[in-house]
Amino acid sequence: MQIDVDGITLWFDVDGSALVPDGDQLRQRPTVVLVHGGPGSFDHSYFKPDFSRLTEHAQVVYLDLRGHGRSTWGDAAEWTFEACADDIRTFCDGLGIEKPIVFGHSMGGPIVLLYGARHPGQASGLVVQSGFARWDPARLVEGYRRVAGYEVAELAKRSYAGADVTDEESDRVFAAFGHHVPSEERRAQTPVNVALNTHGMDLVRRLDIVDQLSNIDCPTLVCVGELDPVTPIAAAEEVVHALPDGIGQLEIIADAGHFTWLDAPDHYWPGVIEFVNGIAGGQYRRPWTTG
Repeated sequence: MQIDVDGITLWFDVDGSALVPDGDQLRQRPTVVLVHGGPGSFDHSYFKPDFSRLTEHAQVVYLDLRGHGRSTWGDAAEWTFEACADDIRTFCDGLGIEKPIVFGHSMGGPIVLLYGARHPGQASGLVVQSGFARWDPARLVEGYRRVAGYEVAELAKRSYAGADVTDEESDRVFAAFGHHVPSEERRAQTPVNVALNTHGMDLVRRLDIVDQLSNIDCPTLVCVGELDPVTPIAAAEEVVHALPDGIGQLEIIADAGHFTWLDAPDHYWPGVIEFVNGIAGGQYRRPWTTG
């Protein structure tokens, strides 16, 4: 499905019902909007089929960001994190999605944080999965050294700095993301916007939105895999500590990497589902702290 938003077309898919029978009435369930990573090289598809299990608790909306997948690509040089964040607001308003829970993975993390900071009062909750608010090359290199050793850490340093690496070297960097990563077959089905990948990574390397997180006003679950080298625990801790007191919670999943739900599904899903159900019920079963 498609919707026109501020002169561009955004592609999306919907799984599950927003209204479900409850006795002789219909009950409103929360809507979770999923925001993928990137830049340019991913779309919504790597969330499938795993995130379909959320449909037992919520309606799930898969969104392709501008410049990605089947949404309008446009001029890569005009793409920004802020535009994507504002798109989420306009997208939800256009579809009549009230008080969504917005989930951002990897590069989707800072986009969702910007959405929360630029549009307070619009979301009922945020989930930042394997995300970051500030790009820190030294932190990334240390993350790779910790989980994959010095040689792969040096490859990651060169790759994320924009230096040329071979396909084999790039594959070694990607393989260190965790025990499980999206398959080559799945990645081959994803349209790749090469121009946006180059421009987007320049923006990623300059990203620092830490000071803006104080504007977020809704409960925010920040989840990270213990073995994530790209957005390690320190990146997640930085996000939680920058949020206003009482709205952020850090969840660290043991023995899991960047695609945390693939590595440790039995430990991952209970926390996310509890958060979604807590939002729906207007209460939380565990204390919310800033760490």
